[in-house]
Amino acid sequence: MTTKMSTALIVEDVQTDLMILTSYLENLGWRVIAAMNGEEALTYLSSNKPDIVFLDVVLPGRSGFEICRAIKSQTDTQQIPVVMCSTKNTDMDRFWGLKQGADLYLTKPVNRQDFTTAIQKLVS
Repeated sequence: MTTKMSTALIVEDVQTDLMILTSYLENLGWRVIAAMNGEEALTYLSSNKPDIVFLDVVLPGRSGFEICRAIKSQTDTQQIPVVMCSTKNTDMDRFWGLKQGADLYLTKPVNRQDFTTAIQKLVS
């Protein structure tokens, strides 16, 4: 019996943040797919279903809020947990992210323990 490796899609245009999140996930045994903007993410999601999506808010082109709304409005992707990861950390940003359908909102720099807890909470 083989166990399927869990896959995470990280949508992040800042290389340093992408590397940090990737290392957290890989240390937990996850396979990581990276997208540099929302369009790349939506293209990937049109034919692949990761176990979780980590989404920056500030992206080139469409914002993470718009991408989250698109993911959560499609029947074939709406069940995928979405975690917004952003430097924008006001109560309004958090509220708006969750209102777009995000399952969780983490602020950058993302703490490894908070990150691990988020994954355990959302993907069982």
